[in-house]
Amino acid sequence: MPNTPPQEGSNGLPPFSTIINVPTGGLPGLALPSSSASSQPGPSNSASASAPASADVPSLRPPPAISSIADSMAEEDAEIPVPAETRSGSDSRASPGPVLNAQEGLGGALAGPDLQMINLSQSTQAEAPALGPPSTADTAQQPPSQPLSTDPQGSGSSAHPTAPMSMQTEIRKAENEQVESEKSRKKKEDEEKLAQIYEGLDFDGLWSKLSESLSRMEDDSSAAMILLPLIESLMVVSKHVATPEAAFALENTSARGSVSPVTETRPPPKTPREVMSENFFTFTERHRKILNTMVRANPSLMSGSFSLLVHNPKVLDFDNKRNYFTQQLHKGRREHYTNLNLSVRRQYVFSDSFHYFARHNGPEIKHGKLNVRFYNEEGVDAGGVTREWFQVLARAMFNPDYALFAPCAADRTTYQPNRASEINPDHLAFFKFVGRVIGKAIYDGRLLDAYFTRSFYKHILGKNVDYRDLEAVDPEYFKSLEWMLQNDITEVLDLTFSVDNEEFGETQVIELKPNGQNIAVTEENKMEYVKLVTEQRLTLSIRKQIDAFLEGFHDVIPRSLIRIFSETELELLISGLPDIDVDEWRNNTELHGYSQSDAVITWFWRAVRSFDQETRAKLLQFITGTSKVPLEGFGHLQGVSGDQRTNIHKTYGSDRLPAAHTCFNQLDLPVYESFEHLKKSVLLAIN
Repeated sequence: MPNTPPQEGSNGLPPFSTIINVPTGGLPGLALPSSSASSQPGPSNSASASAPASADVPSLRPPPAISSIADSMAEEDAEIPVPAETRSGSDSRASPGPVLNAQEGLGGALAGPDLQMINLSQSTQAEAPALGPPSTADTAQQPPSQPLSTDPQGSGSSAHPTAPMSMQTEIRKAENEQVESEKSRKKKEDEEKLAQIYEGLDFDGLWSKLSESLSRMEDDSSAAMILLPLIESLMVVSKHVATPEAAFALENTSARGSVSPVTETRPPPKTPREVMSENFFTFTERHRKILNTMVRANPSLMSGSFSLLVHNPKVLDFDNKRNYFTQQLHKGRREHYTNLNLSVRRQYVFSDSFHYFARHNGPEIKHGKLNVRFYNEEGVDAGGVTREWFQVLARAMFNPDYALFAPCAADRTTYQPNRASEINPDHLAFFKFVGRVIGKAIYDGRLLDAYFTRSFYKHILGKNVDYRDLEAVDPEYFKSLEWMLQNDITEVLDLTFSVDNEEFGETQVIELKPNGQNIAVTEENKMEYVKLVTEQRLTLSIRKQIDAFLEGFHDVIPRSLIRIFSETELELLISGLPDIDVDEWRNNTELHGYSQSDAVITWFWRAVRSFDQETRAKLLQFITGTSKVPLEGFGHLQGVSGDQRTNIHKTYGSDRLPAAHTCFNQLDLPVYESFEHLKKSVLLAIN
């Protein structure tokens, strides 16, 4: 059927029906109102798909198997009704049904400027498993929800009334755990079946057309808001396929393969679920700007279907992530916990605080309100004393007498867990305490003067490290590995899959793989060697320290919630946004190959001035490895040889992105042809 020719709308764009190639008579299952009766839908009519365009538009009712669930999934913690599985013979699994085209299986309406939520047409009712109360067959195969014994007291428990009170408590606890386990199992089954329904639909065309429409409206956020209902609908559809695990797997897959200097791409998706997940991630990354604008204008979107955006950490801006993180961290009913009344001696702030925290469990530390008093000092804690306690304690964490952290060779201002910390017999308990303190500071919204290496932030987030993270810890060793990757090492290096580790005057040989001492490093296996030696230096050698820190940290901060941040954003969350004076930074920057009058340098500082504080902080992190600005100013930035100002080096190739060498505070800036090209390349590099 031929498409209707595009007509200009009030905003200069063709009508949405022409953008998504709607036939003259309308799509099967996708009802578009006529111009004369857009607000007066006609009576229900199952033959509406073939009705002429001028006819009254019927009111399509989506199948209850999907619409009721899709609506409820817009709420983050919505309960999903237990499905009644359709069985054939002995097979108890639900069939996902045949693949349908979204334009054939979706119904919706355009009422004035607003797009209504997508509804699935009744044509899918016969294919989709019915969702509702459990069938008789289900009930027969499920364990009884009530214990066999009766409860004369009517409390709902099977605990015998004559049993000791402690035994009754244990029985009730076991029953509650069983009920919760059963609920969790049923919820997972229900979510899986809903995902199977969605996998049976082909949404590729809608993702593509919606992306085209948003691209046309990118610079007009008010016009783009017209598409908000459609965006929300597709996010509801993606809820069970675009999972945090999928995004996390994609990011870590890239990290695992990143020992090669060649940029790697994502593997092509194979299954329907992977295709839908890939569509979601591609769409959200492409329209990052407008999606963040929508969230910033209406933060409540993150409480509904837009919460899916946190599943792709590259999409949300830091301020939107932080707002969502804070809301989720403090969400839910909070039990009453007593105050944490802490009295410490200033000169022994670390040990006194450690012993106090050791007497409390994780929830008490997380929810208890801190009231701090310094021994023999006057003052009532109205917030200022606690803030000072965090500052003093943060400095004490890095006291070399405790041997917990070692400064990095690259800048001497960022810290890494000390491999030799076991010289202190209490080092693991201390690491757990430090994890609790940093978690408590995040929970209470306090900022710490504490800066760690990029690799340590990755460990907190559960991400894989790569050889580039070695640059901050050991710049010379990093250069050796980089040379190895970029050159043919045949008959040049005499290495095996083992490393020498020296501690307390003793040298120990550590094999990177079984029988590693007898396996030579060759041109063919050098990438494996770089990967294994990086893992040994940055992870395995400090595994106990990392695990102890994370045990304390996760007493306060949930593992799944902190993962929405990148390693650079985690530093900003812990230590705050620096106040960057662009004029001072420029006056303390050295140029190599450029002069101050060159257009590229003028454009660069013009771009920096246009950035907000968050983006400036990320640029500083990109160049120096940390967002910390010395109290004395940019003239006292630290490098591998002490004071090291920022320096910009001229490179060629306008198709290349800017590169950085953090141990020298060096930015390699290509010669770009325009300000727009330079700004776009800088933003792409730092993000």
